[in-house]
Amino acid sequence: MIEVASLRYGVIFEKAFSQVDIFTAFVHDTLGINLDITEVGTKKTFDIQAGKIQPRCDLYAEDKKNRLIVNIQHESHGDHYERFLYYHGIELLAKIQKSANYHLDITVYTIVVSTSSDKYKKDVLTIRFDPCDLAGHYIKAISHKIVFLCPRYVNEKTPKPLNQWLQAIEDCLDGQVEETDYQHPEILKLFSVIEQSNISAEEETLLINEYHLEKLKKTQLTESLKFGEKQGIEKGKSTEKLNMAITMLQEDFETNIIAKITGLENRVILELKNKL
Repeated sequence: MIEVASLRYGVIFEKAFSQVDIFTAFVHDTLGINLDITEVGTKKTFDIQAGKIQPRCDLYAEDKKNRLIVNIQHESHGDHYERFLYYHGIELLAKIQKSANYHLDITVYTIVVSTSSDKYKKDVLTIRFDPCDLAGHYIKAISHKIVFLCPRYVNEKTPKPLNQWLQAIEDCLDGQVEETDYQHPEILKLFSVIEQSNISAEEETLLINEYHLEKLKKTQLTESLKFGEKQGIEKGKSTEKLNMAITMLQEDFETNIIAKITGLENRVILELKNKL
C-alpha cells in the first residue's frame, strides 16, 4: 500500500497523464490507437468561442505522422456531455479553417474522465460522428469520436485493459492504492508519479487551492439551504427537501422533475443550481 495524491484534483491528474508513455498507453487502451508523439500539452485554448465560454483542453497531443489529435478532459460538470461535445466541435472548426474544403485529413478524439458520480451510472459512453444506417451499421466515413469514462462504475464487463485503468483511477481517489494489485507497467508508473513523496511544493500548493475551492462550494450549499428557508419553504421538511434537490441537481435531474418530486418552487431550485 502506498500513499498517493488523489486524481480527483486537476493538478495531480495533469501531472500523471502529461507523461508521454502514460498518455499514449491510456489512449491505446481506451481508443485502440497508437500515438507517435514526443510531448503532451496542457491547458490548450482556442481563439473560437462557444458563446461567452472560452474552451480549454486539459491535456492534448497531436500525432502529425498519423494525422491524429487526442484531447483528454478531466473537469467534471453537470453539463459535461454537452460541454465537451461543443469543445470537440470547436477543435474541428479550428482545423477546418485551414482546409480548402470540409474534408479534414486529421482525426480528432476526445476522452472525458469523470472522477465523480454520474446520473447514468455507466462506465463507458461513446459519441461517434460516423453516420449509420437503420440497422445500426456505420459507414466509416467519419472517424471523430468522444468517449466518456466514469471510473466509479467500472465493472467486470468493462473492456480490458481499460478496466485496469478505470480501477486504478478509482483506487487513487482516496489517496491510497495497493500497487501489487496491478501489473500494467504504465499504471505502475502512474502510481510512482503521483506518490506523495514525488509531489512538489508548488503542486501541493495548487492541490490545496483546489481543495479549498471544493470546500467553498460546500459552504455555498449550506448558504443555499439558509436561502431556501428564508423564502418561506415549509418548516420541518425544508432541509430535507433542499438536500434532496441538491442531490438531484448533482445527478443532473431536470429542474421540472426536481420541482415535481420535492414540491420546491422553480426559483428556489434555480438558485441552488447557480450555487453548485
